[in-house]
Amino acid sequence: MRVAAAAALLWLAVAPALAHDPGPLPALDFEPPAPGTYTLHRIMAAPDGEVLDLAGRPQRLRQFTRDRITVLGFVYTTCVDPEGCPLALRVFDALKRAVDETPGLRRALRLVTLSFDPDHDTPAAMRGYAGDRPGDDGGVPWYFFTTRSRRALQPLLDGFGQDVRSTTERPGRRSRRELSHVLKVFLLDRAGVVREIYSSTFLHPRTVLNDIEVLRREP
Repeated sequence: MRVAAAAALLWLAVAPALAHDPGPLPALDFEPPAPGTYTLHRIMAAPDGEVLDLAGRPQRLRQFTRDRITVLGFVYTTCVDPEGCPLALRVFDALKRAVDETPGLRRALRLVTLSFDPDHDTPAAMRGYAGDRPGDDGGVPWYFFTTRSRRALQPLLDGFGQDVRSTTERPGRRSRRELSHVLKVFLLDRAGVVREIYSSTFLHPRTVLNDIEVLRREP
């Protein structure tokens, strides 16, 4: 296990940014503790609810939060805040590239991206946002979901403690709905229990990989 985690961290240190990336992620301004030197508390059980996959088919979220370690993030596809949803997408991309090169980690992990803007983020919009990331390439599975409505979404937001505020602006004669939120990414163990919640300050592939390795070492 230690070899697998070390290989993934080495990949992150030496791999160049891909052409479609806006640039490498900034370096951490602290040295994260090594796996094996700390534990992760059990924060809360992840909620369940109906979500829609990229084909518009209903699924139960619990099918994608159990049996593997899961990294789950809420986004909305029109977010342009560099410290918000685009940051989460860049970190997930980096995690996938690193872990895809490490078979032991690859079989232990999944990524989940869930929209909290069902009014705009239809399954078709999520397909455009996801691009080729969910492809069956033998790497870490990455699932993209939305919900039927705000009503279907709300229990998931409440269960994860993800706050989202909506305001409506009316420039000229047109109305425009704006969403604001604090970026949160959740690390879940194989039992579907949230073990860490990352904000933009601590959301970095190195910290997430270390925490994944902590969970992998648990019985």
